Amino acid sequence: MSEDDGKKTLGVRRGGPGNVKQSFSHGRTKNVVVETKRKRVMVPKPGGGSQTKPGAGLVAGDPSKRPAGISDAEMERRMKALQQAKAREAEDAVKREAEEKARAESRARRREEAEAKDREERAREEALKAKKDEDARKVREAEEAAKRAAAPAEAPAAPAALRGPGKLTAAPRREADNDRDNKRNKNRGNDDGRRSGKLTLNQALSGGEGGRQRSMAAMKRKQERQRQKAMGGAVEREKVVRDVQLPEVIVVSELANRMAERVADVVKSLMTNGIMATQTQTIDADTAELIIEEFGHKVVRVSDSDVEDVITEIEDAPENLEARPPVITVMGHVDHGKTSLLDAIRNARVVAGEAGGITQHIGAYQVEQNGKQLTFLDTPGHAAFTSMRARGAQVTDIVILVVAADDAVMPQTIEAINHAKAANVPMIVAINKIDRPAANADKVRTDLLQHEVIVEKMSGEVQDVEVSAINGTGLDQLLEAISLQSELLELKANPNRAARGAVIEAQLDVGRGPVATVLVETGTLKQGDIFVVGEQWGKVRALVNDQGERVKEAGPSVPVEVLGLNGTPEAGDVLNVTETEAQAREIAEYRGQAAKDKRAAAGAATTLEQLMANAKADESMTELPIVVKADVQGSAEAISQAMDKIGNEEVRVRVLHSGVGAITESDIGLAEASGAPVFGFNVRANATARNVANQKGVEIRYYSVIYDLVDDVKAAASGLLSAEIKENFIGYANIKDVFKVSNVGKVAGCLVTEGVARRSAGVRLLRDNVVIHEGTLKTLKRFKDEVPEVQSGQECGMAFENYDDIRANDVIEIFEREEVERTLS
Repeated sequence: MSEDDGKKTLGVRRGGPGNVKQSFSHGRTKNVVVETKRKRVMVPKPGGGSQTKPGAGLVAGDPSKRPAGISDAEMERRMKALQQAKAREAEDAVKREAEEKARAESRARRREEAEAKDREERAREEALKAKKDEDARKVREAEEAAKRAAAPAEAPAAPAALRGPGKLTAAPRREADNDRDNKRNKNRGNDDGRRSGKLTLNQALSGGEGGRQRSMAAMKRKQERQRQKAMGGAVEREKVVRDVQLPEVIVVSELANRMAERVADVVKSLMTNGIMATQTQTIDADTAELIIEEFGHKVVRVSDSDVEDVITEIEDAPENLEARPPVITVMGHVDHGKTSLLDAIRNARVVAGEAGGITQHIGAYQVEQNGKQLTFLDTPGHAAFTSMRARGAQVTDIVILVVAADDAVMPQTIEAINHAKAANVPMIVAINKIDRPAANADKVRTDLLQHEVIVEKMSGEVQDVEVSAINGTGLDQLLEAISLQSELLELKANPNRAARGAVIEAQLDVGRGPVATVLVETGTLKQGDIFVVGEQWGKVRALVNDQGERVKEAGPSVPVEVLGLNGTPEAGDVLNVTETEAQAREIAEYRGQAAKDKRAAAGAATTLEQLMANAKADESMTELPIVVKADVQGSAEAISQAMDKIGNEEVRVRVLHSGVGAITESDIGLAEASGAPVFGFNVRANATARNVANQKGVEIRYYSVIYDLVDDVKAAASGLLSAEIKENFIGYANIKDVFKVSNVGKVAGCLVTEGVARRSAGVRLLRDNVVIHEGTLKTLKRFKDEVPEVQSGQECGMAFENYDDIRANDVIEIFEREEVERTLS
């Protein structure tokens, strides 16, 4: 029904009194009185408006009709705002009109492009259809010609005169029937299996075989094959037979990837053979071999250890070898002057930076002598660093055996001799401290005879030189002996090949990540090389030489720090450069899994009798568990080995965990669970770890000399606890900036963040939670005044005694020492 239903609309007669006559069905009418209102029109009074703007004169010119409390200036501002709003509306309308026009043009352009594309598609389809119809027509004509030739001749066609104008002849009728059949077949889609028209519900339910229709993807593939066939291209690709490398176990998706087959086809083949496996499941080698042969490929069986074949040793041709610098390792007993002798050769000051005046890391340095480079390795002499000395002897060409003239042959001297003999490297004996009053060089030569080291002065072949690291006596003769020995060795290497080197030392640097000190043995290590080292791998992000400078490459016999590892390697691991990242990752994963399996097998290979014996021994054995964190891998290894030697049949020391880097919250958690103290060797705990340790009551002890650590553990294990010097940390300060002050040197502008800073207390400089320097303060100033102490939250200036290597963001640790009585809980 419409809204009016044939009725007249209500209206008011002109000039009338406002009556409306309504008409109803069956002739009924009704008069209705309608009230009408007129629109009020405001007309300005003559002379009341001045030169005001239109529309503003009514209100602004007539104060009586203006809202109460509105002045002329306010009214003027309001009218201006109204006009500006109207102007903005006009601008917005113009802008909207322009945008609408642009959108309309864009829609029209897209529509035209779509129509052009559709026209091209239709033209291409019509061309293909015409070509197909032409081929079908030629086939039909050939068939009809054959039929006509085989038809009997006694059936002549009716004369043309007998055929009436309104009758169809036989041939046109037959052609019409053929055209009708062709159209029917085309509509059915029998010629190419293509759908025509819309797919109805009845066709989907009843059409085809079992109600199934060809998918659109299948239709497109068929059309593509037909198009390629029409253009004369190859329809089916020839099967490519591949050599598939097959390990002991393989994931189904990886197997399909290596065969270059679809994962669905591989899963279907597995199911056909009675194996229900998805693409993420693992199958054994025999099953995978069956599937590979079924797809027509060749099987190449490989073992897990074959991944390391890419780094097999290659013999270099003699014409490719070039002379390389010799690698000299300085070995000897502790405190016999090894590092001081090396300092004298380098004109450096390394001893001052070593805690307690002893070397606790392997240092690698290069020295130029008469235009030739010499590479020196400085090894520790303490008994705990046996493995470090062994590594130094393995990668060296010449060993300098340092023996103090006033101390003669000592235990670590004998150990160094044994390492050199085991590595089969020549030795040069440097009899040091010849300037001492108690020096006796002949006694040293005589003592060496007991260990089958016969020097030249005793009619032997081993060169010996009397030197003094303090006065510089005999250094030239020592360098000449090194040059002579290196010339006899004729050291050569091929720099133009993939690099191989040995890890001298490894550490975890907070700012730079895992860092390995590597001595390149052959080849050239370049920035960007991909390498594998032990169970770790990485890409060379940066190379740093012994002077702290970044270099682009390092040749044979050059020690460098390598950055870019994914983890901290073990000291002594071999670094090999690989071609691809996948090779390096695969080798590292294989080595890691092999090491894990080896550890598991070692733990599981225990008989029942051994378990019973161990349980009985543990009942009477008292253990002292400890957690060790050190600054470098070699120190952690040396401390763990020293701890294993402490103890007897009643007590022993057990290292729960040893690692590299700052003490973290997880270390405190492990120590709390087992009631063990945490030993930090040249490292510190971060702020979170310190807070957790205070809450849990875990003791953290810091050491910078291995003697003190070993002695403390021995005393704790034996129960002979004497008074110790305990350090109380009273404050921490952060260096905000560094200033140079005349007559003073470098002064650190600091903010005391915890506790208090005292002039009389000891200080340590920490960089990334690693101890850089330990000493005393030269000055502590607040503004321009020297003060005894500075409270937390205040700024101050600090300068170290005889030390200037301070940087912004370093942390100053303030501590006091006191003697306390120790008790073993």
